[in-house]
Amino acid sequence: MDAFLVLSALAEPTRLAAIQIVWDGGEHCVCELMESLDATQSRMSRHMGVLKSAGLVVDRRDAQWVRYRRNPDLPRELVAIVDAAVAAVESKPQRAAA
Repeated sequence: MDAFLVLSALAEPTRLAAIQIVWDGGEHCVCELMESLDATQSRMSRHMGVLKSAGLVVDRRDAQWVRYRRNPDLPRELVAIVDAAVAAVESKPQRAAA
Protein backbone atom coordinates (compact mmCIF):
# COMPACT_ATOMS: atom_id res chain seq x y z
CA MET A 1 0.00 0.00 0.00
CA ASP A 2 1.26 3.36 -1.00
CA ALA A 3 0.43 6.85 0.32
CA PHE A 4 0.40 8.23 -3.24
CA LEU A 5 -2.31 5.73 -4.29
CA VAL A 6 -4.33 6.54 -1.17
CA LEU A 7 -4.12 10.29 -1.77
CA SER A 8 -4.98 9.86 -5.46
CA ALA A 9 -8.00 7.73 -4.58
CA LEU A 10 -9.22 10.29 -2.04
CA ALA A 11 -8.77 13.22 -4.44
CA GLU A 12 -12.05 12.49 -6.26
CA PRO A 13 -15.22 13.79 -4.51
CA THR A 14 -17.39 10.69 -5.03
CA ARG A 15 -14.68 8.39 -3.72
CA LEU A 16 -14.06 10.61 -0.72
CA ALA A 17 -17.80 10.61 0.01
CA ALA A 18 -17.86 6.80 -0.29
CA ILE A 19 -14.94 6.55 2.15
CA GLN A 20 -16.85 8.75 4.59
CA ILE A 21 -19.67 6.20 4.50
CA VAL A 22 -17.57 3.03 4.83
CA TRP A 23 -15.18 4.57 7.34
CA ASP A 24 -17.79 3.99 10.08
CA GLY A 25 -16.52 0.41 10.30
CA GLY A 26 -19.72 -1.14 9.00
CA GLU A 27 -20.33 -3.06 5.83
CA HIS A 28 -22.15 -1.25 3.02
CA CYS A 29 -23.58 -2.65 -0.20
CA VAL A 30 -23.09 -0.93 -3.52
CA CYS A 31 -26.85 -0.27 -3.61
CA GLU A 32 -26.58 1.81 -0.41
CA LEU A 33 -23.60 3.75 -1.73
CA MET A 34 -25.39 4.35 -5.05
CA GLU A 35 -28.43 5.76 -3.29
CA SER A 36 -26.48 7.87 -0.81
CA LEU A 37 -24.23 9.36 -3.49
CA ASP A 38 -26.75 9.50 -6.36
CA ALA A 39 -24.50 7.40 -8.58
CA THR A 40 -25.18 4.69 -11.14
CA GLN A 41 -24.13 1.12 -10.42
CA SER A 42 -21.34 1.16 -13.00
CA ARG A 43 -19.98 4.51 -11.76
CA MET A 44 -20.07 3.40 -8.13
CA SER A 45 -18.41 0.09 -8.95
CA ARG A 46 -15.59 1.88 -10.81
CA HIS A 47 -15.02 4.22 -7.87
CA MET A 48 -15.03 1.37 -5.37
CA GLY A 49 -12.57 -0.50 -7.58
CA VAL A 50 -10.16 2.44 -7.29
CA LEU A 51 -10.59 2.49 -3.50
CA LYS A 52 -10.01 -1.26 -3.37
CA SER A 53 -6.90 -1.01 -5.58
CA ALA A 54 -5.54 1.64 -3.21
CA GLY A 55 -6.05 -0.80 -0.34
CA LEU A 56 -8.61 1.37 1.45
CA VAL A 57 -11.54 -1.05 1.30
CA VAL A 58 -12.16 -4.78 1.11
CA ASP A 59 -15.20 -6.40 -0.42
CA ARG A 60 -17.26 -9.55 -0.37
CA ARG A 61 -19.98 -10.77 -2.69
CA ASP A 62 -23.47 -11.16 -1.19
CA ALA A 63 -25.79 -12.68 -3.80
CA GLN A 64 -26.13 -10.01 -6.51
CA TRP A 65 -24.46 -7.23 -4.51
CA VAL A 66 -20.93 -6.50 -3.43
CA ARG A 67 -20.48 -5.24 0.12
CA TYR A 68 -17.59 -2.98 1.11
CA ARG A 69 -15.96 -2.08 4.40
CA ARG A 70 -12.78 -0.30 5.43
CA ASN A 71 -9.68 -2.43 5.18
CA PRO A 72 -8.91 -3.62 8.73
CA ASP A 73 -5.28 -4.26 7.73
CA LEU A 74 -4.57 -0.71 6.55
CA PRO A 75 -1.33 0.55 8.13
CA ARG A 76 -1.73 3.20 10.84
CA GLU A 77 -0.01 5.89 8.76
CA LEU A 78 -2.55 5.43 5.97
CA VAL A 79 -5.46 5.31 8.43
CA ALA A 80 -4.23 8.69 9.70
CA ILE A 81 -4.34 10.09 6.15
CA VAL A 82 -7.90 8.90 5.63
CA ASP A 83 -8.99 10.07 9.08
CA ALA A 84 -7.60 13.54 8.29
CA ALA A 85 -9.33 13.67 4.90
CA VAL A 86 -12.67 12.58 6.37
CA ALA A 87 -12.35 15.07 9.25
CA ALA A 88 -11.47 17.90 6.85
CA VAL A 89 -14.55 17.26 4.73
CA GLU A 90 -16.82 16.92 7.77
CA SER A 91 -15.56 20.18 9.27
CA LYS A 92 -15.71 22.12 6.00
CA PRO A 93 -18.20 24.99 6.40
CA GLN A 94 -21.23 24.77 4.15
CA ARG A 95 -21.73 27.55 1.65
CA ALA A 96 -24.76 29.72 2.18
CA ALA A 97 -27.38 29.48 -0.55
CA ALA A 98 -27.38 32.55 -2.80
